[in-house]
Amino acid sequence: MQLDDTSLDGVKLISPRRFEDNRGFFSESYSRKSLAAQGIDIEFVQDNHSLSREAGTIRGLHFQAAPHAQDKLVRCGRGALFDVAVDIRKGSPTYGKWVGHELSFENGRQMLVPAGFAHGFVTLLPDTEIIYKCSDYYAQETEGALLWNDPDIGIDWPLHGDPVLSEKDAGAPPLQGFDSPFFWKGPSLLKGQP
Repeated sequence: MQLDDTSLDGVKLISPRRFEDNRGFFSESYSRKSLAAQGIDIEFVQDNHSLSREAGTIRGLHFQAAPHAQDKLVRCGRGALFDVAVDIRKGSPTYGKWVGHELSFENGRQMLVPAGFAHGFVTLLPDTEIIYKCSDYYAQETEGALLWNDPDIGIDWPLHGDPVLSEKDAGAPPLQGFDSPFFWKGPSLLKGQP
């Protein structure tokens, strides 16, 4: 697995190798051992899988706070999506900044979104599936959200027209006035360590 840093400390782009032949391809999409060898040793306990029927569907920006904060390892099972992480760690030099990457069935890339980041995505193709691992179980009482189009964050969503949104996401609060439950603990000491 190739592991690349992004512009936000802790958020990583992961590219598993694909072995292709006339039948298609084989890929080891997750290996705890391979990631641990590169400084990422996270115990994932839950997998989530969602389907968005329409291109332009936005889900996010979501997070879970302690004691059920989640690291997420995100990939696209079918179609294509633009995956986004927003730094919401108090005291971080990149607080309120975002990073986004295209994840697709074709490119096979994944994004590691550590706890302390809000996460969201927009689908680029119809019938897009997102699959992601979580380091803690879903806990409704700790979930939170930020407004997807907050001008203080300024995400450049690749949209063509109005997005498809849930009522919850459309009415999420902005970053201004948000009291984040997360704190920056300093830069990562090891390459690949969130």
